[in-house]
Amino acid sequence: MSINYEVISEDNLISIKPLCNDLMLYQKSKASIHPEFFDSMCFETIMVPTVKESKANYIAVARDEDEIVGYAYSTVAPKTTYSDGFATLYCEAFFDFNSVKNEDVGSLSQFYIRPGYRNRGIGSVLYNMSMDWLRGFDSIDDIFIFVSNGNDNALKFYLDKGFNVSHKILDGFMTVLRN
Repeated sequence: MSINYEVISEDNLISIKPLCNDLMLYQKSKASIHPEFFDSMCFETIMVPTVKESKANYIAVARDEDEIVGYAYSTVAPKTTYSDGFATLYCEAFFDFNSVKNEDVGSLSQFYIRPGYRNRGIGSVLYNMSMDWLRGFDSIDDIFIFVSNGNDNALKFYLDKGFNVSHKILDGFMTVLRN
């Protein structure tokens, strides 16, 4: 196994469609709160609109030869987008707007590694690439990560990286983490 890392452009977004859809299926399999919410979530309904509505997008991928085996998608968007745009689920606020200093927020929006490639350091490399990119923006002070219920491994991973639980939304469907 020889893992290579690269950043792909929005023009190559389609190359992560299978992994994005696998992520939604994985999250549904773990969810104990509202797993049915994932029924309408897929590449076309989640990823494509998010990319279109964001100010900046960053897609880091891990390849094993020609096969993409993991990806991390990060975004910079106006905080108002989270009140009535791509990130809303059933019109619930994702965070307290008054607690966000700047007009823009950063988010590690999606993160997925195929099962046979987990626990090999791939996640840490993709995470670090994403955080380096997000921290390069002077327009953001706040970085958020939204973890679906039941995804305890992801929650532990982000807590170990220094994020803190901010609050839960949608009756516990997601946990909001903040730097």
